[in-house]
Amino acid sequence: MVLKTFGWSFAITALGLAFAAWQWGWEAFGVVLILSILEISLSFDNAVVNAGILKKMNAFWQKIFLTIGILIAVFGMRLVFPVAIVAISAKVGPIEAIELAMDQPERYEALVTDAHPAIAAFGGMFLLMIFLDFIFEDRDIKWLGWLERPLAKLGKVDMLSVCIALIALLFSAMSFATHAHTSTGYQDKSATVLLAGVAGLITYLIVGGLSGFFENKLEEEEEREHEEEEKAKAEGKPVSAVGLAGKAAFFLFLYLEVLDASFSFDGVIGAFAITNHIFWMALGLGIGAMYVRSLTVYLVRQGTLDDYVYLEHGAHYAIGALAVILLITIEHEISELITGTIGVFLIAASFLSSIQRNRRLAAAGGKADSPDDKTEVSSGV
Repeated sequence: MVLKTFGWSFAITALGLAFAAWQWGWEAFGVVLILSILEISLSFDNAVVNAGILKKMNAFWQKIFLTIGILIAVFGMRLVFPVAIVAISAKVGPIEAIELAMDQPERYEALVTDAHPAIAAFGGMFLLMIFLDFIFEDRDIKWLGWLERPLAKLGKVDMLSVCIALIALLFSAMSFATHAHTSTGYQDKSATVLLAGVAGLITYLIVGGLSGFFENKLEEEEEREHEEEEKAKAEGKPVSAVGLAGKAAFFLFLYLEVLDASFSFDGVIGAFAITNHIFWMALGLGIGAMYVRSLTVYLVRQGTLDDYVYLEHGAHYAIGALAVILLITIEHEISELITGTIGVFLIAASFLSSIQRNRRLAAAGGKADSPDDKTEVSSGV
């Protein structure tokens, strides 16, 4: 199962590292390897969140996520995105931007640094909305019940997530953005941050709204299919899980791609702290992205999110932390090591809490022993 899911990732890693060593030498080999590890460590929470969405799709769209989706992730965000940043910032064409990256790496890095406030505002707002919508939803299973129960009650207020996100954006624009970190020192980027932040919010509302609309539109059909499955089980006929398809799956796929792009911001920007070489960067981050995609599918196929129910909570808390960090980095530099460590810590804590919960339920005979333990332990635990 592991080899089948991660086979392509292993193969791409071997080929990518071998190509880097052959084309540029052992220095490139080391840099590409470091960037791969950086991307994996920063994006593990991305895999957990993606798995929660991907499990709603059928096998066809899961395959699209691993094929077309990985092309978008690797070539779009890890190669085209850095070039696009420079092209827009320097007001030059894409070919000139690539030449600039190859011939003037210092100038290239400076342009990306200048674009960071807008990138951080866009990505920070998008990720913040994901976090807020999660914690304000009333869920049967709660990880930090003392915190999540009152937040779920507050979540009954309409548009609360949007209001809080806009307040966070205004605060960032009036505090961090007035002394934004750029290649030439600190500058006032308030207008840029406001514009980019609103764009991130609008992107979330449009993409998330469309995916939610088509998902809700198919609820009746899913209920009907569920009734047919139960009837088939009663008659002893084989039953296969279909998952979302059509327009609903398409917009969920689109949502996944935008989500992946938002998660990629910190990895792409952080990569400049290691190298200015655009192809080393694309290769290293691309290898890391392959593992994140494979891990997402592995979590879905193994049913890990069903067995370890707090993982999704930990990943969303990591998203919230990343959103805050992105907004802070508009003015202050924060090491990628801190960003990755916070995410890994939160997910590890949720994983350990899930194990403790499963043991507690097993000892109780599979029955919930608290208001927040309302699902039985699966047979695999």
